[in-house]
Amino acid sequence: MAALEIENLGIRYGTRSVVAGVSLAVAPGTTVGLVGESGSGKSSIANAAVGLAPVASGDIRVGGASTVGRRAAARAARRRVQLIFQDPFSALDPRMPVGESVAEGTLATGRRWGREERRRRVRELLEQVHVDPDRAGALPGAFSGGQRQRITIARALAGEPEVLIADEVTSALDVSVQSTVLNLLRELQRTLGLSILFISHNLAVVRYISDEIYVMRGGGIVESGPTEALLDAPADPYTAELLGAVPVLGERMTFEEAATP
Repeated sequence: MAALEIENLGIRYGTRSVVAGVSLAVAPGTTVGLVGESGSGKSSIANAAVGLAPVASGDIRVGGASTVGRRAAARAARRRVQLIFQDPFSALDPRMPVGESVAEGTLATGRRWGREERRRRVRELLEQVHVDPDRAGALPGAFSGGQRQRITIARALAGEPEVLIADEVTSALDVSVQSTVLNLLRELQRTLGLSILFISHNLAVVRYISDEIYVMRGGGIVESGPTEALLDAPADPYTAELLGAVPVLGERMTFEEAATP
C-alpha cells in the first residue's frame, strides 16, 4: 500500500481547471519528486492533500484512507500529512517565539499535551533539526533563512506525520544552505521512516533527493519513472527542456554531502 496515493485528481478554482487527471504514488519510506515550471499545478496538489485547495474529482489517500471531504475520517487522514511551505521568512509569525510556533504543530496530533510535556517535545524537535533548543524563546528574526526553514520542518514534525510534503522548500535559500536542508530531510527520513513528496522546479535538487520523479506540465503528468533512468533518458521533450535549463559548468549540477551545522 502506498503511503500517499493520488488518483485521477482534478482541482478547479471557479471555472478554471488547474489540475486534471493526475495520479501518482509515494511508496513508504521513499521520496518522490514532483517537478515542473511555475503554474503547472504542483502547489495546488500539495494544498489539496492537506485540505487547503478544493478537490473537484478523484481522490487523495494516506495509508489507504481518503483525505477528501469534511467527515471525521477524512480530517483524521489529513492530520497524517504535513506540509512544509516554500518561504521560511513568511511561514513563521515574526511576533511569536519559535518554540511556540513549533508547539502549535502538536495540535495536529489530536492529543492533549501538558505544559511540561509540550516543552520537552519542542526541545526534542528542535534538536532533531539541529537548532539549539535553548533558543526556543527567540523570535524568528534572530535566525538565518536556513535555520528558519529547519524550524518550519520541526513544526511539521510536531504533528507526527507519516507523509511530509515539501513545497519548494529550498527555492528561497542559497545553494550551500539548500544542501543543509536537503541532507536534513534525508536524515529525518532514515531515522523516522517518513515518506516525502518533494515539489520543485529545480531538477538538480530533485535528482539529488528523489527515488522517483513525476514531471508535470499544464495541470497534468507528462512522464514519470525512477530518477536516474528518467533524467538520463527523458521520453518527453518537455523534460528534456527542463534538463537543458539546469545551470551547469561542464558537468551536471550536484549537491555535496554536507554536515548540518
